Amino acid sequence: MKRKFQISILMASLILAILSCSTVKKLPATVAGASRARFVGNWTLTKVSYDGLLPGTVQAIFNQAAPEAFNGSTWNLTNSGNGIYTLSNGTSQTIFWSYNNSNGEVFQFKKLYQGDSAGKVQQGYQLIVASIDGTNMILRLPVSLGDKTAYVILSFYKAK
Repeated sequence: MKRKFQISILMASLILAILSCSTVKKLPATVAGASRARFVGNWTLTKVSYDGLLPGTVQAIFNQAAPEAFNGSTWNLTNSGNGIYTLSNGTSQTIFWSYNNSNGEVFQFKKLYQGDSAGKVQQGYQLIVASIDGTNMILRLPVSLGDKTAYVILSFYKAK
């Protein structure tokens, strides 16, 4: 009887070990990082608009250029978090981006310069994800106006 019990335990352990080694074929949509994949690809900023602001009120976004200078810019976002955006005048900026959904959906990035490590760069930008699907993305950049918050709205089209 004791021998049968030991063999049964051994067989159950062996079956459990074999089953635990199988691979997952497809990640469910709720797995962390699955939503991040929606951002990967080549995006073109097609329209800059404003919510609670008059055009020309914001002199520069991302400490770089006027919002209108970003019209036609291309944003290449890789799965590793590396990216680059290029303005239509040819100016390029390397970035490290991420997605945070712990308190609403937020697209965030840090500007990287020669020799920078993303982990050491403290300053970055956070944009609220208004919507995103396979071909369109709308991000809202908050701008403080006294005790109110207004937004620069960035509309993108996914090229690839």
